[in-house]
Amino acid sequence: MKLRKVTAASAVVLALTVSATACGGDKKDDNGSSGGGKKITIGIKYDQPGIGQKTPQGYAGFDVDVATYVAGKLGYKPDQIEWKESKSADRETMLQRGDVDFIAASYSITPERQQKVDFAGPYLLAHQDVLLRADDNTIKSPADLNKKKLCSVTGSTSAQNVKDKLAPKAQLQQYPTYSACLTGLQSKAIDALTTDDSILAGYAAQSQFKGKFKLGGFKMTNENYGIGVKKGSDLKAKINKALEEMVSDGSWQKAVDKNFGPAGYKNEPAPKIGDIKS
Repeated sequence: MKLRKVTAASAVVLALTVSATACGGDKKDDNGSSGGGKKITIGIKYDQPGIGQKTPQGYAGFDVDVATYVAGKLGYKPDQIEWKESKSADRETMLQRGDVDFIAASYSITPERQQKVDFAGPYLLAHQDVLLRADDNTIKSPADLNKKKLCSVTGSTSAQNVKDKLAPKAQLQQYPTYSACLTGLQSKAIDALTTDDSILAGYAAQSQFKGKFKLGGFKMTNENYGIGVKKGSDLKAKINKALEEMVSDGSWQKAVDKNFGPAGYKNEPAPKIGDIKS
């Protein structure tokens, strides 16, 4: 009887060990890289048309296309991707905690952020710009924004940057969302909307706004979009290789044309890996 009890207990221990080992296959290592699991978790924006947006049909946008391509090169099919919303204020924390494997979310590479996380890329060079009504020919340079009503979202520094450096007499208007700014622009309650040109192009490319807006083309700042990973992650080198392949095989330009083309977005050439424009 004692022998049978020991044998039965051993069997339970063995079963638990096998189960734990099997479950462990889906975990990620401390560097945030895949440990042979069946899923990869990617952070994106959910509310930026043309960049990253959650829709009834799924997820769409340039960052989504880039992230899907990169995930494919890492060995993951689209149905193995778990998308997670990454709001601007949460991105570094999400990477540090290991909530996501990487983040592609209009994530500009800055020295301050590089102290907390690593970046692959850049994969897009954007610029701060303004969106105007298509029939408005009164604003041809940043200086023309003086005495004009300039909109950006609450908490954004974009409009303040313009007022501080380029158009001190601009009348700042803060709206809760970019969509609200667009409605104001369309109704002539405001004269211009400012943020990254890629974000502006994504909004303007929506079917309901086609032909109604245009980009100023002012290139007021450089915004180097990178893919964020946990500090020290070995994914950085793998993602950089995937980004280079995306450019070389033409997939990068196709993604740009697909997501920004309807807005007449004149994109910069694909940046070289590690070439961060100040």
